[in-house]
Amino acid sequence: MNSHKHARLTARGRALLVSRVLQEGWKVALASEAAGVSERTGYKWLARFKSEGPAGLLDRTSRPRRSPASCAPEQVRQFERCRRERVPLWRIACEAGRSLATVARHMARLGLSRLSSLQPREPVHRYERASPGELLHIDTKRLGRIQGIGHRITGERQHRNRGIGWDAVHLAIDDHSRVSFASIKPDGAGLSCTEFLRDALAYYASLGVRIERVMTDNGSGYVSKAFRSACLELGVRHIRTRPYTPKTNGKAERFVQTSLREWAYARPYESSAQRHAALQPFIDHYNWLRPHSALHHQPPMTRIPGMNNLLRLNT
Repeated sequence: MNSHKHARLTARGRALLVSRVLQEGWKVALASEAAGVSERTGYKWLARFKSEGPAGLLDRTSRPRRSPASCAPEQVRQFERCRRERVPLWRIACEAGRSLATVARHMARLGLSRLSSLQPREPVHRYERASPGELLHIDTKRLGRIQGIGHRITGERQHRNRGIGWDAVHLAIDDHSRVSFASIKPDGAGLSCTEFLRDALAYYASLGVRIERVMTDNGSGYVSKAFRSACLELGVRHIRTRPYTPKTNGKAERFVQTSLREWAYARPYESSAQRHAALQPFIDHYNWLRPHSALHHQPPMTRIPGMNNLLRLNT
C-alpha cells in the first residue's frame, strides 16, 4: 500500500467503513463521519467493495486508463533505432512530430540520453609490474593549512582558516609491492617535485630497490625542466599519463584517497604541524602492518625480499 501522508483512509480504514455499513448496519453518512470522510467518499468505497470485493479497497494508480496522445511501442522503437544511429534528439522529435521532452523521456528510460551511452565501455586493463622498482607512481595532493580545529567539527562558522595557504603532499607508491613514501612540500612546483623524487629514490634504495621508471600526470611540476633533468641525472625513465585520463595512474590516485581517509581526515588536527607529524607514522603503518587487499591482505613490505625476511623474523 502506498497511501500519501494526508490520506484520511488506509485500506484497513476503508474495510472498517464497509464492515460497519454492511455487517453492523450503520448508515453510510454515520460511518463516513466516524472515518473522517465525506458521505460521497463513503459511498465510493462501498460501491468499489460491492463490485470488486476486498481488492477494490486497495490504492489504485493515478495513471489514466487511456492516453490517446502517448507514443505507440512501434514509435518508441523507431526513436531508439534513430538514436542508435546517433541522430540528435531534437531531430528525432521534429521528424516524429513529437515534443523534445517526450523523446528525451523515452530515451532516458532506455539509457540513451547521452551519445556517450552508445559507446561500448572500455575493458578494464589491470596490470602489475613483475618486481619492485620497475615502476613508481607519483602524485601530489594539495591540503589547506590548519590553524585550530575548523568549523566543520566545532560548528562555529566564525572560525575559518582563510588566507593561510596550502601544503602540497607528495606521494609515491611502488607498482609491484605497494610500498609507499610521502613528504609534505610548500608547493607542487618543479623544484619541490624534483626534491621529492630524490628523497623517494633514496628511500627505496635503503630498502634495496632501484627505481627504473616513474609515472606522473601532466602537472606543471612534472613537465618542468628541473624534473626532466633530475630524471636524466638519476637514470630514471619518466612516463606521463594520457591527458584527462587519471585512471592511467590509478594506483597513485587510489593511494591519495587512502591517505586522505586514514591520515589527513582521520582525526581533527589543531595545526598543520600536528598533521605533518602524523604523516610518517601513517606511512610506516601502511607499509609494515596494514593489510592490502591487492596483496592477499598482506602488508606491502612482504613483497620486498629483504624486508620480508625481517618481517618473518619479527613475527
